[in-house]
Amino acid sequence: MSLHDDAVLVLKSYEDQEELRQAYLDHLCEHPDGTWKSCPSGHVTASALVIDPPHGRVLLTLHRKLQMWLQMGGHCEPDDVTLAAAALREATEESGIPGLTLLPGGPVRLDRHPIPGPCTQHLDVQYAALAPEGAQAAISDESLDLRWFTYDEVADVADDSVVRLVEATRARL
Repeated sequence: MSLHDDAVLVLKSYEDQEELRQAYLDHLCEHPDGTWKSCPSGHVTASALVIDPPHGRVLLTLHRKLQMWLQMGGHCEPDDVTLAAAALREATEESGIPGLTLLPGGPVRLDRHPIPGPCTQHLDVQYAALAPEGAQAAISDESLDLRWFTYDEVADVADDSVVRLVEATRARL
């Protein structure tokens, strides 16, 4: 099965955000390359909010290019066989934390956002990743900073899309 096929299956089984979910499916139907960065009209990305429920906190990265506090995530790679695998790979690479596991139940949210050209938009499929006990984060080249924030602190540092992701993740817990 291709990553494109997996993305379609994941989105068909996702039960929230019906209008946005359908827009993602329409995009993939119209663009066989819709999971790849090279698709000029937009592409699916995969991200994961790293969460530490026992301590009531999430790990955010200060994105090098965007200079915003965000969850870990990015473009799908040729070796990614599923969106979940892409999200977990991105979270592990950007957090430096081995042993992350995705929260069961598939994606937590979808978030479509415009990006500077030549591509026009990211169609982000957002998961949540549970940090193992005693996890130690290590900053990557893609980040300016990496920091744990309590649930209540997120609204003070991140935009509404991250706040909604934290809320949806906490509701899933």
